[in-house]
Amino acid sequence: MLDLAYEAPTPKVIAGAKHDWELVIGMEVHAQIATRAKLFSGASTQFGAEPNSNVSFVDAAMPGMLPVINEFCIEQAVRTGLGLKAHINLRSAFDRKNYFYPDLPQGYQISQLYHPLVGEGEILVDMEPGIARLVRIERIHVEQDAGKSIHDMDPAMSFVDLNRTGVALMEIVSRPDIRGPEEAAAYVAKLRQILRYLGTCDGNMQNGNLRADVNVSVCRPGQYEKYQETQDFSHLGTRCEIKNMNSMRFIQQAIDYEARRQIAIVEAGGAVEQETRLYDPDKGETRSMRSKEEAHDYRYFPDPDLLPLELEQDWIDGIEASLPELPDEKKARFVKEFGLSEYDANVLTAEVANAAYFEEVAAGAGDGKMAANWVINELFGRLKKDDRDITDSPVAPAQLAGLVKLIKAGDISGKIAKDVFETVYTEGGDPAQIVEDKGLKQVTDTGEIEKAVDEVIAANPAQVEKAQANPKLAGWFVGQVMKATGGKANPKAVNEIVSAKLGL
Repeated sequence: MLDLAYEAPTPKVIAGAKHDWELVIGMEVHAQIATRAKLFSGASTQFGAEPNSNVSFVDAAMPGMLPVINEFCIEQAVRTGLGLKAHINLRSAFDRKNYFYPDLPQGYQISQLYHPLVGEGEILVDMEPGIARLVRIERIHVEQDAGKSIHDMDPAMSFVDLNRTGVALMEIVSRPDIRGPEEAAAYVAKLRQILRYLGTCDGNMQNGNLRADVNVSVCRPGQYEKYQETQDFSHLGTRCEIKNMNSMRFIQQAIDYEARRQIAIVEAGGAVEQETRLYDPDKGETRSMRSKEEAHDYRYFPDPDLLPLELEQDWIDGIEASLPELPDEKKARFVKEFGLSEYDANVLTAEVANAAYFEEVAAGAGDGKMAANWVINELFGRLKKDDRDITDSPVAPAQLAGLVKLIKAGDISGKIAKDVFETVYTEGGDPAQIVEDKGLKQVTDTGEIEKAVDEVIAANPAQVEKAQANPKLAGWFVGQVMKATGGKANPKAVNEIVSAKLGL
């Protein structure tokens, strides 16, 4: 593992407040389980299908229809728990959470309140190179999603799409360990990264496959430490929940606004009411949605149609043995194996596909540091400019590896390499063949380079005097020689010969 320092949270300064305040944030992240079928039926989970086309009799709550659990959904949830270093409960059970929504045909949601599948775990949230914050996971429970109400298709009517009804979700509940807007966004980003590495959720926030409910409260300095000692939530102030956040930027904006709102209420002598709120990104503010329900409001009781889940330890051990290398471990290995900076390793491991691409380039090039430089600076930069990702890269790992090998062997200069890269990116082809066909191979013949240096010096006597008086100006001659040779001269040899000729 990387040698990380664990940074203690610092109070969040709220401009305009009369007193110092600290933010306390807990997250409930709903992650759609990556599976082709729903939690209790065989209906498809395909996104973008025609409305109400992915609905079974079970999803539509037809009389007499009984749920049958999807074992793969449970396996994916266990895999997630293991990836978050969490305890897996060998025995768990499903409960009915009763409430009315037009897009909830059963009139209840099957969830897990009393006996969740996954217990306590943890996530290391990277705040900056070498600095991480530990956020504890309280639990992960499995539940079914509701459908979707659509209000913008007709001015007088609302429509209901039940395609999402019954889709399997993992609700990942954190402790109130997050202390600011930036850390909250970083936590969701790290969780999303881990889920994508595990293959248990695609993390597509635009499609609603990863949504966060953010619980925000404010307290005076020192109160959080009292909570840590006593586990008494009264030290943390009254919390409000901001529902269904699907953007890192909006999460930060919503927390900042909500913290200011609560502080203003308390400093004016009022009391914050516990409630559920929504964030309006157009107005940059939260607004009340409903008073916050407690567990008793939902009349939870064990689901009579589903037996408790009883797992075998051998089955769990088999899942654990199949876990991939996760981001923190991969980043540490890149630093150690390839000598990369933590920043570069972090960039390369941000996505599974990026890391796999880099490793293939490094293996083919035989130089991890040079490969990282070209992947990050040249390839990622160009892909970002063209609004493409690594899976759509026109440059294959073998092509980029071949280009790096040419540089490493001294066959082409870095400047020429950029021209070759552009050709490969736009036209394709083998870098070595492109260099051969265009006559781009680097000039290493010192006699030929010396001749070019002599010609430049002879043509510029005034510049010679200036360079001899100020050696820093010798770079001008290097540039002229490189220009005269079409950038093909070996830069190191040019520097050495120019210095010798000028007597520097």
